[in-house]
Amino acid sequence: MERTVKALGLMSGTSADGLSVACCELKGRSLKVRKFANYAYPSSLQARIIAAKDMRAPELSALNFELGRLWAGMIGKFCRANSISLKSLDVIGSHGQTVWHAPGRKGHTLQIGDPAFLAEATGVPVVSDFRPADMAAGGEGAPLVPFMDEYLYGGGAPVALQNIGGVGNISFVGKGVKTFGFDTGPGNSLMDTAVGELSGGKLSCDRGGSWAASGSPDMKKVRALLEAPFFLRRPPKSLDRSEYTLAFIRKNFGAMFSRSRSRDLLATLNAFTAASIALAFRDRSPRGTRELIVAGGGALNPVLMENISALLLPLGARVRSCAELGLHPLAKEPACFALLAALALRGRANHCPSATGARAARTLGRVSSPYPGRHI
Repeated sequence: MERTVKALGLMSGTSADGLSVACCELKGRSLKVRKFANYAYPSSLQARIIAAKDMRAPELSALNFELGRLWAGMIGKFCRANSISLKSLDVIGSHGQTVWHAPGRKGHTLQIGDPAFLAEATGVPVVSDFRPADMAAGGEGAPLVPFMDEYLYGGGAPVALQNIGGVGNISFVGKGVKTFGFDTGPGNSLMDTAVGELSGGKLSCDRGGSWAASGSPDMKKVRALLEAPFFLRRPPKSLDRSEYTLAFIRKNFGAMFSRSRSRDLLATLNAFTAASIALAFRDRSPRGTRELIVAGGGALNPVLMENISALLLPLGARVRSCAELGLHPLAKEPACFALLAALALRGRANHCPSATGARAARTLGRVSSPYPGRHI
């Protein structure tokens, strides 16, 4: 990218709570987020997205188009609010809404939110559906963010970068480090699910970690959960939100899953997410890694950040939010897909095979455009 490329990135994560939009400028190895916004979904839509894995084909097809139309409208709103001319945009990158992700030798993945509506509404090429090409090359299709981490931090001191969305994922990059990354376990999904259920749908998350802060975690339960096969597997490895559902909470927490013990439950789920991240850092961080930079919604939960910090302190590692580096925690993932999209239009590699397990570097993503032949 010899000239400055202006790109929008879209991310609707496994928490299914809204669409994050970032307007980025890219030049060489530089990526700057100029504008960012998050558009929340109604609770009814969030519930349908989470339930989409069990939908019949007609319902899933309808939701695919519904999200495409909705996101096209949100892009228009974002650009109007920030005085961004659609003609100034070179590309839009859309991760899509993951409905199912099952890695493995005969794995499969599905992201919806039809990009044709985005391309038609904006007149801008849209790159989407990034995961299948990685999986066709033998990879897990995830995580994809390590590529951005290497792009931005690969030349500096060794550092770990943790994203905490519905599921958690970590990257290790730096000078002398062969970049790699993997999913660490639950992110916000278990906490969000528990709060939603116990509040009767009135709340969607433990905002500010207030429930967790007033409860007592069951650390014996946390240690038992960390004995699950996933945590013992070597990377590359990835997860789907379907691993951490209401059924998981009912099965593993029994009597604790009640209004009378809701604070203790949230404290335990919070501690479980923190412990899974600390385990990944302890067991896999390259020598000399002394910092963990956190992005995603989990970075906005002070109790979770404190729990992670307390666990990494004995390892001599500092924990801080990417906000301290000038990047909003919810802007990182959409910015990543702006980057991946810009590179895809140039036919360049835009994933990290050492993180996903793919045989070799590929160009991920499919292009939708009402103007054939347009490229950067």
